[in-house]
Amino acid sequence: MEQIALLGSTGSIGTSSIEVIKRHLDKFEFFLLTADKNSSLLLKQCKELNPKYVFINDVKASIKFKSDLNSLSLNTCLVDSEEELLSLIANTKLDTIIAGMSGVVGLKYVYRAVQFGKKVLLANKESYIVAGELLNNSAIQNGAIIFPLDSEHSAIHQCISNKNNCSNDINKLYITGSGGPFLDKDLSQFKSITPEQAIAHPIWKMGKKISVDSATLMNKGLEIIEARWLFNVDSRNIEVVIHPEGIIHSMVEYRDSSVIAQLSIPDMKVPIAYGLGYPERIESGIQKLDFINLQPLTFREVDLLKFPSINIARHAIEQGGTSPTILNAVNEESVKSFLDNEIEFLQIMEIISYVMDKITINPVKDLEDIFEADFLARNETRNRINFLNGSN
Repeated sequence: MEQIALLGSTGSIGTSSIEVIKRHLDKFEFFLLTADKNSSLLLKQCKELNPKYVFINDVKASIKFKSDLNSLSLNTCLVDSEEELLSLIANTKLDTIIAGMSGVVGLKYVYRAVQFGKKVLLANKESYIVAGELLNNSAIQNGAIIFPLDSEHSAIHQCISNKNNCSNDINKLYITGSGGPFLDKDLSQFKSITPEQAIAHPIWKMGKKISVDSATLMNKGLEIIEARWLFNVDSRNIEVVIHPEGIIHSMVEYRDSSVIAQLSIPDMKVPIAYGLGYPERIESGIQKLDFINLQPLTFREVDLLKFPSINIARHAIEQGGTSPTILNAVNEESVKSFLDNEIEFLQIMEIISYVMDKITINPVKDLEDIFEADFLARNETRNRINFLNGSN
């Protein structure tokens, strides 16, 4: 039985992963579940899945969860500290980690798993954006496998047949995106966009942060950075194409001008099942495509005036070093402030540009360089937000 650690089990990736794994309990067993603070759902998952270990990050939620867990007759052991959690990730009995948590906070766990040669199914794109080269080098050194769970990168992986270095065969990678909720909204109306409007994604059901990233198209900018490290392709050969129907998840154009695409109903259970089963295919449980009744598939260019995030991300790649870390940190803080109604929608990109211009870019030699840049960027972002709000 393959032992699975599901980091972020109560989020959208976590719950979708559970749905897939429950179809294949003859192959997989839950070694560890973790959550941030959704203690009620985590307890329900423990009752149903009986993991060996469980961890909840929020201190207050953990106190209640511990009391509730003790009242049940389960063999699940509650992990009390982050140090113990990191030790479990390194445990030789653990085979696969599904990194489904959001934010750069997941980097320490992903890096630990790679250091100990695990198979890492990576939905925590922030880890790869800020530390792609470090993670790649560690994976080679320790025999780990980093497997993308983003639908776009999973699609590319399927199209290139997992070649380790496909750069000589490929002309271009096309990352598709629905365009988010504001694809047809005039730029003059962006100033009045509310958080409720921004998280109403037309295709995918996701968490609030990634939904806002989809509204600004920053998710596509970050995916360019991620694809550069995942597939060893020059970022200049990675393009974003708007595909509102969300059926084609990415495409690969080869040197002979042929194009291979991956198609499916937009559901994260497809890349999850692909990653869990690889190199075999296992059932995902989603609806099949009906080609006879399929709506027309359309494509558009990205409007870079409405969505400057793409060029901001490309600039971060060109700068290298800690620039992607700064971009990710400022974006996370700005999106949080927007969701908290502290700033306007348009100010997200304004703040990102301001902070990226202000902070010095340094080389990345280890994780400490990344965490230091992350701290400085978040601090500068808060200063800028306070200034815009008249707090300084």
